[in-house]
Amino acid sequence: MAKPDFAYLLLKEHPYGREMLKQLISEDFIPRIIITEDSAIADEEREKFLKRIEGNHIAETIEIQLGELSKRGITVEHVEVPIHNSEEVMPHIRDLDLDIIVFGGTRIIRGEILDYPKDGVVNSHPGLLPECRGSASPAWSVYHDIPIGSSTHFCDNGVDTGHLLLRREVPVKRGMKYEDLCYETLVLAGILMKEALMAYEEGRWDEMRHPQGDSPHPTFRNASEEILQVVYQKLDEETYAHYID
Repeated sequence: MAKPDFAYLLLKEHPYGREMLKQLISEDFIPRIIITEDSAIADEEREKFLKRIEGNHIAETIEIQLGELSKRGITVEHVEVPIHNSEEVMPHIRDLDLDIIVFGGTRIIRGEILDYPKDGVVNSHPGLLPECRGSASPAWSVYHDIPIGSSTHFCDNGVDTGHLLLRREVPVKRGMKYEDLCYETLVLAGILMKEALMAYEEGRWDEMRHPQGDSPHPTFRNASEEILQVVYQKLDEETYAHYID
């Protein structure tokens, strides 16, 4: 099979989306269009993630990455919308014959967008699925002694419940801080999306795709400061259950 024609959606300059785009471009997976959400939620989520990965490298901005593509003679349409919903997004993609849509760090999206591309909408989640659905996955993973990792999955109308393509654990070493764990899952999420598109190009999605199954945990929400203090303490005292050393 050929490389997929895809649209790439992300919150404005989100570090998660910047890293994933860098990973995709490294294997010449170039989106037909990038649709950025420029909103108060985007600003809030970007700042939240920047704090979570503080002290670690951040991939180049979307504009810089697009500038590098332009030097290669590749032009990618880049538009901004106030919210990633069908009313705002569909006018930009309805005339494109898309194979897939890739989410590179977005709010929860439902509706017509999910049904539009021929081969589905895929997302990478910075937590192991189905065990750790929802927000702040590294924090809840430490808190509940769940292995830490990332997963690439199809999007449906649930929260991180669609069929799985890939999942992989992060090797957690003693001395790693919460910010390191958040960064490692962010980078791994981008790598897994790149590998998922490589598998698409090889025609292997049907053999890889499988239901997640049930989770022993609820869908997590943002971790409170009280929860984070427990996480910091477990990492400081090295009592988290899944160190590799």
